[in-house]
Amino acid sequence: MKSAMNKSLKTVCNAGRSALPRAVVSRCFSAERMSSPAQQRYADLEEKYGAHNYHPIPVVLSKGKGMSVWDVDGNKYFDFLAAYGAVNQGHCHPKIVEALVEQSSKITLTSRAFYNDCLGEYEEFVTKYFGYDKVLPMNSGVEGGETACKLARKWAYTVKGVPANQAVIVFAKNNFWGRTMAAISSSDDPSAYEGFGPFMPGYVNVPYNDVDALEKKFKEDSNICAFMVEPVQGEAGVVVPDDGYMSKVKALCEKYNVLLIADEVQTGLCRTGTMLAVEHDGVKPDILILGKALSGGVYPISAVLASDAVMLTIHPGEHGSTYGGNPLACHVATAALKVLRDENMAENSMKMGKVLRERLRDIKDKCPSITTVRGRGLMNAIEITPEGDRDAWQVCLEFKDVGVLAKPTHGHIIRLTPPCCITEEEVHEAADKMESVLVRK
Repeated sequence: MKSAMNKSLKTVCNAGRSALPRAVVSRCFSAERMSSPAQQRYADLEEKYGAHNYHPIPVVLSKGKGMSVWDVDGNKYFDFLAAYGAVNQGHCHPKIVEALVEQSSKITLTSRAFYNDCLGEYEEFVTKYFGYDKVLPMNSGVEGGETACKLARKWAYTVKGVPANQAVIVFAKNNFWGRTMAAISSSDDPSAYEGFGPFMPGYVNVPYNDVDALEKKFKEDSNICAFMVEPVQGEAGVVVPDDGYMSKVKALCEKYNVLLIADEVQTGLCRTGTMLAVEHDGVKPDILILGKALSGGVYPISAVLASDAVMLTIHPGEHGSTYGGNPLACHVATAALKVLRDENMAENSMKMGKVLRERLRDIKDKCPSITTVRGRGLMNAIEITPEGDRDAWQVCLEFKDVGVLAKPTHGHIIRLTPPCCITEEEVHEAADKMESVLVRK
């Protein structure tokens, strides 16, 4: 898969893995000039003392509430990134913050060396919430992906009968689920894996949204134990598959005795207009990975859910995390899930997503540089054809200047993923601001 490793590859630095033009690459190692001395001070500190592994939009944020954030100078912005989908409930939701404060004054961490009075109740709540037998709590989304892969391999050897150390996991091309060694080993994006080899064996890729290619791969190798896939590809640029894709994938997995792993870290928890993105095709994956909005953006929490037949293949001492399942995380995650359910955020995401895409398509008709508008629920993107030096990065800078924060991916795509609490009035106000940038008078 890494046959292109020796080729000369374009240097990239953007946290969104964007293949940036050379003129932009030079900016990756120095802070963008800020709009005020106060903001410049904070940016300079990050540049001097922090690793240069991110290339932020030049704004220093200090406050967030609901749909909006404010910089250190008091300027207000609409947040159309929502921390890559981690604040679906809106910034600093009072019920989630209340749960955080309440539990933090009691006990925050016990490790799994002991029982605590929050974990069992959370495990019961989350498994019944999503309809699974068991949950394995972790912290970050990529830890959830790693856990799912370990579960799949253990199931392969103890249940399916795959010979030792021969298990294969299939991934969709253009996948992204993190930056650990395992995650980048599954990537076909040079900007993710270049310079970090050797890579994890037992991973292969097939084209996304191509069930024929997937079945061909299944037929070729009986050692395949799992197919891990995003129901909508996020980092790739909000790539929405054909209707029925996930249901066809599930049928193939059942036919060939392969586990379906749904990476819902970014697509799940109301982002696409349903509680889980797989619900659009009526699918229940064998292994479900959740993260990001599982905490509403106030604490790193992830979870892997599965049946007893899959989860109980792992025994004490074979997998775990010091912080996974800690009392604070359990209390926060329970509150975050209740907010999504009680405030009907899936329904709002579906409705507001339609309104947003209607506005974006109207803008597209007036703006020749926009080639594509696509999305599902409040997970949307526009593709832009650069006009001279005015690429997606420059457009995002201009968005910032009118009060909308977004971030490009892959150089020509802008993701638009506001919190799922956004109102119709806010959708139109933000769309007006974006139109003022995109449609030149």
